[in-house]
Amino acid sequence: MRLKFSQFLVAFLIIGSLILGGCSAQEVSLNSSPGSTAVETTTTTAEATSVSETNSESNSGMTNSLPRLEGKATVVITVKGSPITVEVDGTNAPITAGNFIDLVQKGVYDNTVFHRVVRQPQPFVVQGGDPQSKDPKSSQQLWGTGGYIDPKTGTERRIPLEIKPKGEAEPLYGKTFESARVTVAPELQHKQGAVAMARSQQPDSASSQFYFALADLGFLDGNYAVFGQVTQGFDVVNKIQQGDRIDSAKVTQGAENLKVPQ
Repeated sequence: MRLKFSQFLVAFLIIGSLILGGCSAQEVSLNSSPGSTAVETTTTTAEATSVSETNSESNSGMTNSLPRLEGKATVVITVKGSPITVEVDGTNAPITAGNFIDLVQKGVYDNTVFHRVVRQPQPFVVQGGDPQSKDPKSSQQLWGTGGYIDPKTGTERRIPLEIKPKGEAEPLYGKTFESARVTVAPELQHKQGAVAMARSQQPDSASSQFYFALADLGFLDGNYAVFGQVTQGFDVVNKIQQGDRIDSAKVTQGAENLKVPQ
């Protein structure tokens, strides 16, 4: 998406101070919503690198131990009694989608808070999914800093950055398009109603936090992993206020497509 100078400045101000959550309490002010520390407007002149070449250089083997969605699934997220229907795309984002469906089935998102809602100076995101926010006695200052703690390991499950370029057979893992010198658009883009994973500055730091795109946010494409799209109930998303809770999140179709390593 091409931005006029004024639009670019607004985007820079929003993103420059906000990075998606999933880090320590000391990093809350910097790492708690979608974006990166800078928005580049220049284009790279380096020769593009294929996804297969780049993946061979990264530790994409970690994906073998994570849930995978083979195909698509439908999730209904209910907020204040109203449903939001999300089509989750495991065809183009199998690990990111599999992680989300697995956490939905585990009830991780039930009763969690949307801790960040950014609509000014222009529509941006509604973000939630921090399990710490379930506890009404927990400090709100910590909301947006946590992820899913795997009871088997006692540690936070983290998933690699996973973005599939158009025309490629497999996603790119562990790198942004810019760092991997990928020059094509991703299959799943930040269109209005897109659902994507929050992360810190480290590419492979996403866990459970996710966000809804309130508008077309093309400047995030290639940097954050989109894994789904709101197909019904975007009016409900538009009414979410900071502090609203998820009543429930349920897989209504495609649960059989989830493959969980034993």
